[in-house]
Amino acid sequence: MRKINDSPLGIFDSGVGGLTVLREVLQQLPGEEFIYLGDTGRYPYGPRSAGIVRKFALQNARFLMGFGIKVLIVACNTASSVALDELRRWLAVPILGVIEPGAREAVRKTVNKRVGIIGTVGTIGSGAYHRAIADIDPDIKVFSTSCPLFVSLAEEGWLDGDIVESIVHHYLDEMSEKDIDTLILGCTHYPLLRELIQKVVGENVQVIDSAYALVRELNELLVQENLLARTKESANRYYVTDAPDKFKKIGQKFLGKKLDNVNLIEIDL
Repeated sequence: MRKINDSPLGIFDSGVGGLTVLREVLQQLPGEEFIYLGDTGRYPYGPRSAGIVRKFALQNARFLMGFGIKVLIVACNTASSVALDELRRWLAVPILGVIEPGAREAVRKTVNKRVGIIGTVGTIGSGAYHRAIADIDPDIKVFSTSCPLFVSLAEEGWLDGDIVESIVHHYLDEMSEKDIDTLILGCTHYPLLRELIQKVVGENVQVIDSAYALVRELNELLVQENLLARTKESANRYYVTDAPDKFKKIGQKFLGKKLDNVNLIEIDL
């Protein structure tokens, strides 16, 4: 019988963005097996109602639980902002989202207590990062703005050049005027633009990648709960609900390597 330590991690996102979280898993926890689900057939989650996102999240989680996962990672800011409580109500495994780790990292790093957040319209509109930061330190002043074009830029591979830089300036110049010393990348697509974002906001601003913060906390959880893998399995798998070829093509940019073993599945709508 397989021991729980060697059970896989379950990771889901509405599409390819969660692969930046998986990239951190591969870097920080290379011995862990994983099952990744990209809900590409119902992407994006941002414009949808909270109730529908919770429904999708539960369906995704049930699919992953079928593999006997030991931890569920919600690698989607929108789902993390509205569905974690519901998931924790129904599932018996530890569940991590991207928002709380990113908020905790920003609170640790800020010196002047002025933190910026950038994300999709849905994530910024949810106020989830604001609440998470206020719960830790209500004295921190939070500024936020949505940067919807960043998602398209990342997926198209437009990561540098004058045109892209002018778009980053368009979204972030006003944020830079707020005297922030810390900026949270509140979307899993945004790490691909991190170098240019850092250039625009300046070297004095610490840029927080929620994916990095999440996987660091995942490592701590696995150690504390004695869940670190003892033997490396080679059964890593990717599942999508639509367009596997497109997922492979775009996903390679996010993961930094070729994606193999991508399987098309159906999830009840």
